[in-house]
Amino acid sequence: MSTILVTHEIDDVDQWLASPRRADLLGPLGYTVRTFVDPTDAHRVSLIVEGPGLEAFEQFMQTDAAADAMQHDGVRPDTVRVLLER
Repeated sequence: MSTILVTHEIDDVDQWLASPRRADLLGPLGYTVRTFVDPTDAHRVSLIVEGPGLEAFEQFMQTDAAADAMQHDGVRPDTVRVLLER
């Protein structure tokens, strides 16, 4: 099992937090997701994603479904950073 930290900026924190898309798309792939919001800037958020591994996660991130979910959730794609726990 891998633990992945994903940071990014968003347009609207309430919309992002309320969205079921992360769980709907990553859950069937075997991932769990926890959400975090920067207490000093609600446009900066993070996810802890735990599951099968970084390679499968990166493959998922290249799909149209991932792009659609990010657009729906107001994610600013150019700000996405992925870090792997070592």
